[in-house]
Amino acid sequence: MNQQRRKSSLLGALLVSAALFGGGCKDKEESKPNGTGKSGETTTTASRGNVVTGDTIKIGEYGSLTGDNSTFGISTDRGIKLAIEEANAAGGINGKKLELVAEDDNSKSEQAKTVVQKLVSSEKVIAVIGEVASSRSMMAAPVCQEAKVPMVSPSSTNPKVTAIGDYIFRVCFTDDFQAVVAAQFAWDQGFKNVAVFTDVKSDYSKAFGELFANKLKALGGKIAAEPTYQSGDVDFKAQLATIKGATPDAILVPGYYTEVGTIARQAREIGVTVPLLGGDGWESDQLIPGAGTALEGCFFTNHYFAHDLPDPNIKSFVAAFQKAYPGKQPGALDALGYDAAKVIIEALKRSKSLDSVALRDAIADTKGFAGVSGKITLDEKRNARKEALVFEIKGKEFKPKKSYKPEQVGL
Repeated sequence: MNQQRRKSSLLGALLVSAALFGGGCKDKEESKPNGTGKSGETTTTASRGNVVTGDTIKIGEYGSLTGDNSTFGISTDRGIKLAIEEANAAGGINGKKLELVAEDDNSKSEQAKTVVQKLVSSEKVIAVIGEVASSRSMMAAPVCQEAKVPMVSPSSTNPKVTAIGDYIFRVCFTDDFQAVVAAQFAWDQGFKNVAVFTDVKSDYSKAFGELFANKLKALGGKIAAEPTYQSGDVDFKAQLATIKGATPDAILVPGYYTEVGTIARQAREIGVTVPLLGGDGWESDQLIPGAGTALEGCFFTNHYFAHDLPDPNIKSFVAAFQKAYPGKQPGALDALGYDAAKVIIEALKRSKSLDSVALRDAIADTKGFAGVSGKITLDEKRNARKEALVFEIKGKEFKPKKSYKPEQVGL
């Protein structure tokens, strides 16, 4: 090796060292400009999370498309698909089409974690939408946090969900608001001695019940009894007999529609006549069929009501939904799925680059977004601050009874 070649080799070694230690070690794919490579190709880098390099932008979705809570997942999926289709019809993002990659978690928490690992690691999605159930969101969120891929939950209300990390967001209100609203409503209705009947297998149910009890007691009310059940149970009469003996003014059942209908029917069968109260876990077109007339005059908190509202944004959504799904009326979960996707789509338009880290920052900057479930501003904890509705069940319909803003309940 001659002297000139030794100098060239030394210079080359110094340049390599500078790249590794001065500028950071980058994957080969990071140097590709956007729009190159295979259609839909997304790469992963240490500093930018998942990066779009092809002609399509992959967005992941995980939900209960089958299993015990399948109406949750199916409704949410309809809203997400509608938002994606509308964005693509309008030209996509910077000329790139959006591709939705949906995975079914079969209503199981462990499966939720598994499918989200697939979405971020194998499919290399730039963002993830899901889940409805807080327990499943809490299982999957750490996967997104570690991969630096933003996750937007349409309707997981447990406060712990977004506390998992700064890549985790939601477009719904939280249980520390919803449960307080339910307690305030109970107090306003004169229900001052309330039994709380929670599902011990559900993080959502446990948090809701505890927060409700704390607020009612702070208002001067009492908790008459606190029996529990487990999702999947079919016989609740022993616990309901205990509740009956405590003579409450009302019963809070902060569970999912899958058990609520049976609980209501069995309560009436043993002579419990007081109203049942619940939260957004009751939202399902299967709630009334499961309960018959047993939930007549009962109440639950929820996110959205489309009927006869003058808001042009909601009217447009309802019209588009009914065109896409003839014979269907959009419910709260359809609306929240739509809003979750729209928040991501609008953030993609503002994002400084098409990578998941930049997208995370753009989502965090969401302020005053006109969602169909209400105006969405994400606070410093990545939660949506918005109004909650209370519905009364009359016949086969949910009728809006009252609404509460955060400041009306001291939040």
